[in-house]
Amino acid sequence: MDASATAPATPFSTLIRTASHAAHTEAETSSFMGDMLGGRLGVDAFARYTEQLWFVYRALEAGAAGLADDPVAGPFVRRELFRTPALERDLAHLLGADWRERASALPATAAYAARVEECARTWPAGYVAHHYTRYLGDLSGGQVIRDRAERAWGFARKGDGVRFYVFDGIGSPAAFKRDYRDLLDRVNADDLERQRIVDECKRAFAHNTAVFRELAGEFPLSA
Repeated sequence: MDASATAPATPFSTLIRTASHAAHTEAETSSFMGDMLGGRLGVDAFARYTEQLWFVYRALEAGAAGLADDPVAGPFVRRELFRTPALERDLAHLLGADWRERASALPATAAYAARVEECARTWPAGYVAHHYTRYLGDLSGGQVIRDRAERAWGFARKGDGVRFYVFDGIGSPAAFKRDYRDLLDRVNADDLERQRIVDECKRAFAHNTAVFRELAGEFPLSA
């Protein structure tokens, strides 16, 4: 018997992580993120970044309502993940009660949010790609940002200003991520559609990189 014929297929959760690794690394090692985490930027840069997240998550979570019963995206719609209310509380703390009147999306952020909205409306599997790149990233690496922000700008631990990074509805992040990877492995999509999901993950990370690039342009380090 041909051993290759019986070899287990690579789990989709592994495939999606490894295939998008380069794009993920490019996003998380952007100069803006490095400068912010390195304490070389002020709280105004952190506030502007938080503002951009609000536009993206508003698109992601507004689209979730119509996908709850979808066979592909529906299993991923989990209200304990929703971040918009926490972002709005953070922005009120960072920018003041009138923050909505002054909030503005960078061009790259507007393009990112528009793509999320498009996937939610027309392509549930593409929505899964954006869901994965955002929520699992902020549940994992986002904790590093929270810790640095608390120490750099004196926010109360898990308090206003960094509530976006606090997933109160998730008792064990490690267990949740295991369950999420299991959902990915069982996603209701054939091999071709799964490859398209991987490609959309790469596109999502490219959108993130573009946002970071424009933030870096707004907050250049002094010579």
